[in-house]
Amino acid sequence: MSEVPAAAPVSPAAPVTYPGKTLGIVGLVLAFVFTLLGLILSIVAFNQSKAAGFKNTPAKVGIILSIIFIVLGIAIAIISGILTAGAVGNAIDQICEGQAAGVYELTDGSTVTCP
Repeated sequence: MSEVPAAAPVSPAAPVTYPGKTLGIVGLVLAFVFTLLGLILSIVAFNQSKAAGFKNTPAKVGIILSIIFIVLGIAIAIISGILTAGAVGNAIDQICEGQAAGVYELTDGSTVTCP
């Protein structure tokens, strides 16, 4: 009987990496904290992966979340501005109540014009 030589050990294949993978994950994380930067990095990562022929799900999710957060931020800023303007108007109305028309200086140095 002849001995069969032992097979040489096979090393595991190198993990498949693709361009933009890490940048896509960074873009996704930044989408929650620095929305505009997260959007930019996610777009760059998505384009790098697309050019190499790979899908980059974290970059795609980062783009979507960044856009949603930017739209929500703008909406909240507009609503906040409207509410603040209304509150300032109400405060001026209270200050001017019972006052004659004219310009009045407040204790903090600012002025109010009553109609």
